[in-house]
Amino acid sequence: MIEVKNLTKSYGPNLAIDHLSFKINKGEVVGFLGPNGAGKSTTMKIITGFMSPSSGQALVGGIDVFENPIEVKRKIGYLPETPPVYGDMYVQDYLRFVAELKGVSAEKLASSVDYAIEKTNLQGVRKRLIQNLSKGFKQRVGIAQALVSDPEVLILDEPTVGLDPKQVAEIRDLIQELKGKHTIILSTHVLSEVQATCEKIIIINKGKIVAEDTIKNLATRRSGLLKINLKIKKLEPHLAQLLATVDGVKRVDPGESATEWKIETTLGEEMIEKLAQLVIQKQLGLLEISSEKQNLEEIFINLTYGSAAEKREKKELNL
Repeated sequence: MIEVKNLTKSYGPNLAIDHLSFKINKGEVVGFLGPNGAGKSTTMKIITGFMSPSSGQALVGGIDVFENPIEVKRKIGYLPETPPVYGDMYVQDYLRFVAELKGVSAEKLASSVDYAIEKTNLQGVRKRLIQNLSKGFKQRVGIAQALVSDPEVLILDEPTVGLDPKQVAEIRDLIQELKGKHTIILSTHVLSEVQATCEKIIIINKGKIVAEDTIKNLATRRSGLLKINLKIKKLEPHLAQLLATVDGVKRVDPGESATEWKIETTLGEEMIEKLAQLVIQKQLGLLEISSEKQNLEEIFINLTYGSAAEKREKKELNL
């Protein structure tokens, strides 16, 4: 549905994004993460046709953003970081205006506006001036304008900024409801939000992609290694050496007790089965075996601020 190929944007000698390439399939909900200044908003502005790249290509539904910008914009609903609302308009009139701009047919205008208002819970303020609304309601009007044309693609840049906890939960539920019907890119600093709504994440740092995978896969891997926790019933002083002989095991460390072990492997979840079979074969009493998972915050910090980011920068400087 969305394909980005070697996308670059430079401002003089400074690269905002550096040869980005990724693909998002139809119906996926993807979290687009990165620290401030990483290039997230620049990438989204390019995909939506609000900004041209220095080089590279962006396709939406197979259509080039820069060869057919009007056609692409019909397919996209975009909420930028600052909602594009007009304070001197009433909510329902503004949404009707946006729907007309996006080419919604006259017979569908009223129902499209009602749909966007219902989905964002704006029924109680639909006849109020936008300038008199709270920040949270203005944010919801911004989300409504992205939805009003029922687009194939939704690109949401910090959609829950300024919302209270109840409103945040409502937006999460809305994203879950839209999953499958729309292809959604969600950019946010609220990592719990991504964990609750997204199937896949792309992490960008200093204009480059540093991770692109499902949350599950990223959570079980650190620096390319899978971490496994093993707990057995019987004490076996030579178990570390035995575990180290298993093909794919890179490191074995003792755990909190003499019957607990931490194992690093280059293989995937299939290593759990191999280790379990070994313990059962040796009749050591398998009590517990599981992959060790990081939460999304740990993954994000490691890839953008921690040792992994530092090693990557040193490697790039040496090239």
